Amino acid sequence: MKRLLASLLFIIPVALTHGTDAPAPATPAPIAAPAFQHPVTYVIVHGAWGGGWQWKKVDVLLTADGNKVYRPTLTGLGERVHLASPDLTLSTHITDIVNVILWEDLHDVVLVGHSYGGMVITGVMDRVPERIRRVIFVDAVVPNDGESLNTAFGSVPGADQIKDGFIPASWVKPGKPIPYDVPHPAKTLSEPVSYKNPAALKLPVTYLLTIDTGQTLEQARFYKFYLRAKARGWSTVTMEANHNPEWFKPKELTELLERAALK
Repeated sequence: MKRLLASLLFIIPVALTHGTDAPAPATPAPIAAPAFQHPVTYVIVHGAWGGGWQWKKVDVLLTADGNKVYRPTLTGLGERVHLASPDLTLSTHITDIVNVILWEDLHDVVLVGHSYGGMVITGVMDRVPERIRRVIFVDAVVPNDGESLNTAFGSVPGADQIKDGFIPASWVKPGKPIPYDVPHPAKTLSEPVSYKNPAALKLPVTYLLTIDTGQTLEQARFYKFYLRAKARGWSTVTMEANHNPEWFKPKELTELLERAALK
C-alpha cells in the first residue's frame, strides 16, 4: 500500500492561468519509494496556456514511487505550439487525451486534470469511462453537461483580450527562454462539454481545492467548483497553495495524488 500523507488570475491577471513569469523551483528529490503491489497509471492533463512540461516535477516524484505517468501536451500548446490554430476546440483536446489512453492501451487510469484541464477530463470521462479507475480534479473547473468553461464560470477575466482567435499569455515577457506559456485557442473555452454517460457519472472522483496563504476556504477562486463537487458526492480535499501546486508544492501535491488514488 502506498504511503499516506504524513501527519480557470489567481497569481496573475488572467483567469485559469498555469504559470507566472517567475522560474519554477528546482526539481525536488524523489520521495522514498514505498512498498506496494499495484503501481498506478496516471494520465495528467495540464491547463490553459500550459503544457505537459509543467508537471515534470510531479512526474519525477510519482515515477520514483513506482507509478507510470503520462503527461501529454494538448494540441497547439507547449511543444505542440507549431500546431496552434484558432480553429482548435475543446473536442480536439478531449480527443488528444482519449487517443493517448487508447493508443497506449491504458486501463485502470487515474485521470488528473488541472484548471481548464477539468473541462478536458470531463469529456474524457464521458468518452472512455471503462478505462478510468479514478478521477482527480486539481483546482479545476467542474462543468455540468452542456456547459462550456465560459458558462461554468459565468465570466472569465481576460476573455476580452482575444486576438486572432487566441487569448494571449500576456504575463510572458519577451525573451523568456523555453518552456513558457503560449496563447490559448479561445474556441476551447466556448465549446460545451458532454457529461451524461451513465458510466461516467458513476466514476469515483476526488476534488482538490488550493487555498492561497491567508485566504479562507470561501475566498478560494475555485470554491464554486469545490461546492459543486461536494454536491455530487465526490471526495474533497484542500491544500494551502496557490493555483499552481505542481510548480511550487510538487511534493505535497504528489502525496495527495497518491493518497487519492488509493480511495
